[in-house]
Amino acid sequence: MSAGASDLSVDALYAALCARRFVIAGPCVLESRDLALEVAFAVKAAAEKAGLLAVFKSSCDKANRTSLKSFRGPGLKRGLEWLCAVREASGLPVTTDVHETGDVEETAESVDILQIPAFLCRQTALLLAAGQSGRIVNVKKGQFLAPQDMLQVHAKILSTGNGKILFTERGSSFGYNNLVVDMRSFRLMAGAGVPLVMDATHSAQLPGGLGESSGGDREMVPLLARAAAAAGADGVFLECHPDPDRALCDGPNSLALSDLPQVLRQLAAVWSAT
Repeated sequence: MSAGASDLSVDALYAALCARRFVIAGPCVLESRDLALEVAFAVKAAAEKAGLLAVFKSSCDKANRTSLKSFRGPGLKRGLEWLCAVREASGLPVTTDVHETGDVEETAESVDILQIPAFLCRQTALLLAAGQSGRIVNVKKGQFLAPQDMLQVHAKILSTGNGKILFTERGSSFGYNNLVVDMRSFRLMAGAGVPLVMDATHSAQLPGGLGESSGGDREMVPLLARAAAAAGADGVFLECHPDPDRALCDGPNSLALSDLPQVLRQLAAVWSAT
C-alpha cells in the first residue's frame, strides 16, 4: 500500500494507521487551494521515500486563534472544497478540526479523520457527535489534562460504537506562554489501545507568546518528534509550510517544507531502531 490511501475505506485506513508508522502533515490553516496542493504533494513524496503512511491536515476555520485580528482560514464550505480537491489530486486521506457539534456532519462528509482540538477534548457533546459520524476521531490531549485522563475521553467516544480513535500529545502548560512535553505520556495513554501521535509543532509553540499571536521555536520540532518516536508514538503530527516566516498561522513553530524529507527519514530510522 502506498502512502496515498484515500481510496481506502475509513475502516481500512484506521487499520493501516494501527499497523504502520505515519505522519499527519500540512499547513496550519488553509491559505489557498494552490498552497494546499503544493504541500500535499510534497508531504506525499517525503512520506513515500521514508516508507511512512501520510495524511494531509489543514484547518478550514481556526476558531481558537489568540486574537480577533488573526487569520482564521477560508471558512468551512470553501475549506472543505479545497480538502476534497487535495484528496482527489494527491490520493492522500485528509483531516481537519471541528469546533462545534453543528459542523460535524458536514465535515465528516468530506474528510477521513475528524480532529478534536486540545481545548475541546473534554466537550462531551462534540466527542459524541464525532464518534457518531463513523469517521476516525483524532483527539488532541488538552494542555490542562493528565495523560491518563484521556481514558475517559476514549470511553465517551467508544460509547457511540465507534472505536476508530487516535490520541495526540501536544504538550502541557508550564508556567505562562510555555509548554513542556512529558514523554511518559505515551506510556500512560497506551492503556486505551489506540494509535498515539506526537504533535511536534504545537509542542514547540509558545501560546500567546507574541501578544496577539503565538510564538514558537521550530528548531525544536525535529528533536521533539524523534524523542516521541523513541518513547512510543506511532505517528507524528507536523505542520509545515513552504515559507514559515510568511505563514498566516503558527509560522514560528511550523516546519519548513524543505526540511520535511530529512525529518521523516530520521523518524523512520528511530522507529526502525526501536
